[in-house]
Amino acid sequence: MDTATIRDTLEERRSALDAELRELTAIPRDPAAAVSFGKRIGDGTTEAVDRLAKVGAAEQLAAMRADVVRALEKLDDGTYGLCDRCGGPIPDERLDARPWSVLCVRCASLRSRHT
Repeated sequence: MDTATIRDTLEERRSALDAELRELTAIPRDPAAAVSFGKRIGDGTTEAVDRLAKVGAAEQLAAMRADVVRALEKLDDGTYGLCDRCGGPIPDERLDARPWSVLCVRCASLRSRHT
């Protein structure tokens, strides 16, 4: 892929992630609807689990957005395609599949083990 195509892909992905994050973190129009107290023990459990799932999803989307922004920065400074951790090349196959990759496969697997 050429630089312009990569940039377009990354900017589209950033916009899509921004929209998903806005949707996940949107405040309900009726704040009272966001807080409900069940009549039975455990009624609020489903809502709490749903909120925790949304928080987890928002954290993953925010992390992916940070990688997209970093990949755009790397395009600007001429280091796109080089691993942020070890400085080695990121394989073209990985960049084709995930243009926002800022770590090589080895370093990405090390990061995922520590998070």
